[in-house]
Amino acid sequence: MAAISSAVSLQAPPRWMAVGVLLSALGAIAGAMLADSEAGSQWMWLHWVCKPVATGLVLALVWRVRQPISARYRAWALGGFGLAWVGDVLLMLPQDLFVEGLVAFLFAHLCFLVALTGDARFGAKPLAMLICLAYGALCLWSLWPTLPVELHIPVVVYTMVLATMGGQAVGRAWHHAMARDALAAPAWLAGAGSILFMLSDTLLAWNRFRLSLPWAAVWILGSYFGALWLLARSVAPAPPEETAAV
Repeated sequence: MAAISSAVSLQAPPRWMAVGVLLSALGAIAGAMLADSEAGSQWMWLHWVCKPVATGLVLALVWRVRQPISARYRAWALGGFGLAWVGDVLLMLPQDLFVEGLVAFLFAHLCFLVALTGDARFGAKPLAMLICLAYGALCLWSLWPTLPVELHIPVVVYTMVLATMGGQAVGRAWHHAMARDALAAPAWLAGAGSILFMLSDTLLAWNRFRLSLPWAAVWILGSYFGALWLLARSVAPAPPEETAAV
């Protein structure tokens, strides 16, 4: 991708979209918490409605960036958000579709990983990759005693792909920060979003397989929607005087 001389202006999204994402995310969290309370499952509908709406609005936020710095980055990011939406729906249904949801998110992370290699070579900063992979291995070690045998392979594959995506995102951010180029700010948004994604999935796995976390919906969904928002904001529009090149 051709170098861009001026810094990228991270334009604020339309207020209605930002408010819509916030309200639907809060609705999804509230619905999940109320469903786990004495009020019972009668509030689960709120979670079922709001969670896909929140993810869908984040997807729309990326879609509306018509002239991104990199059309390639935007295209693969759109694929990632679309698969995340599918994963959201599968994981929230009454049926136990955990593996199916896991597969959807696995391919979502692969899409994000491809997007993150367009302007920074894979493993550009080995230390960042090593730290994220070590974190993934530590999470697996902590979950292993209580993880069902039939989930060993799916969870190992998923964790390593997610950790690789996180390592690539942080390494890419590091690379552009050192270069002090136009992608430094958007790359750090993607890096922070990837780390939040790792945190959210860690909390989800611990809550499901290790121990029941207090206020689990707040921490898991809060970090999840934060991750989606930051990753979406990393799809930056090209400055008016520049032409995106892929």
